[in-house]
Amino acid sequence: MSTLTLSPATAAEAVSPNRRWAILAVILIADVLDLLDATITNIAAPTISKDLNGGAALIQWLGAAYALALGVLLVVGGRLGDKFGRRRVFLVGLTGFTVASIACGLSFSPASIIVARLVQGAFGALLIPQGFGILGAVFPRDQIGKAFSAFGPTLGISAVGGPILAGFLIDADLFGAGWRSMFLINILLGGFAIVAAVKLLPKDTGDSTTAVDGIGSGLLAGTMLGLLYGLIEGSSNGWTLVPFASLAAGLVFFGLFCHRQRTAASPLIQPSLLKNRGFTSGLILGIVFFAANAGLLFVLSLFLQNGLGYSPMRAALGLAPVAAGIVVASIACYQLVGKLGRNLVLIGLLITLIGTGWLLALVHAYGTDLGTWSLLTPILIIGLGMGTCFGTIYDVTIGDIDPKEAGSASGSLSAVQQLANAIGAAVVTTVYFKTLASDDEAHAMTYSLIVVACVALLSTGLVWLMPRNAQPDDHH
Repeated sequence: MSTLTLSPATAAEAVSPNRRWAILAVILIADVLDLLDATITNIAAPTISKDLNGGAALIQWLGAAYALALGVLLVVGGRLGDKFGRRRVFLVGLTGFTVASIACGLSFSPASIIVARLVQGAFGALLIPQGFGILGAVFPRDQIGKAFSAFGPTLGISAVGGPILAGFLIDADLFGAGWRSMFLINILLGGFAIVAAVKLLPKDTGDSTTAVDGIGSGLLAGTMLGLLYGLIEGSSNGWTLVPFASLAAGLVFFGLFCHRQRTAASPLIQPSLLKNRGFTSGLILGIVFFAANAGLLFVLSLFLQNGLGYSPMRAALGLAPVAAGIVVASIACYQLVGKLGRNLVLIGLLITLIGTGWLLALVHAYGTDLGTWSLLTPILIIGLGMGTCFGTIYDVTIGDIDPKEAGSASGSLSAVQQLANAIGAAVVTTVYFKTLASDDEAHAMTYSLIVVACVALLSTGLVWLMPRNAQPDDHH
């Protein structure tokens, strides 16, 4: 197929129906690649750390590095697509992501794989924001909803299948590659997607006048690096002057970032959004909730493998009920959020709290003698709670903002989720490893679950500051 150059006004009419769905498939593959690589280290981290002699610090950095780069640059990636053309930025992101995946698979030291994960997340931030814009240009308005509806099931299956695939590849040890095959498989997936994208995606010229706040992104990166390095260094090598100085530097960068958002001509987060109490409350709730749950899933994987002695494959299957619960609840709540609004967020928090409390009681009572079947129900309940909250928090948070601010709000929330994943994994694993230094796996898991339960309980207070309802046009 030849490459088309289309203006937004004529794109949908000029692209044939078959080509539209082929373009959708390319966008879905890109999102699946991102989700797979975001989740596989939850299972693979202990194996990678042992093979590269990385210790607890590497376990924490593997997931945090990817989420950090993705979250910091996600809004910038969207702006770059607007400025230079979505097709061009999509191809740069996809190619860079694939090359960075190869670098992950060929890593020879803890530092090399952390850098490769940072680069992978950075290119992912160029790749992911372009998808919806491309689809919006090539699908007619009456078909765009059908196209977007393919994302939920596809990404849900990926969320379930990603960790299972990681566990299978590690246990199978294909060609002696072990964990490396998780990343090297992207040569096939990414290579296919690059060829298809070059042939299928329509060209667009972009808007050279679009402003990109590089200074704000740099300050946000400094904030996150300072906080993450301080937490991870402190939990791994002791709370000396270095981690405290790093945390202090992170807070200074955060202050400068906030000042930048008030004074920049094109800030990453529109100041008018932060003046909206409902949006700000939802933003804070999202940070806290996503952080706690990212940390919970990470330490749960560590406990299953290091505490209960599960293989990577068995641990992945043990966590599968979480992903299944997320998928089921997300689908069910799509229609309910329009009727229940913020009450649905509260229900999700309470369900998560019940599952976490149930799991806490089991770990406290039985320690490392827990049976597989006894874990099934509380892990499924946690997944149902997460799924109830995930999309609902977003929908309710933007419930009373100006429609013209919806794009900025959505991008900000997506970036915040990634940053919360990074900081949450670092905070909860810090509690886990700090306890483990003086106690056993069961007590480390117990204290981690207490932290998550307390966060979920405190989060319920923020619900009443959110808008009452979601945007009425989003749910029918």
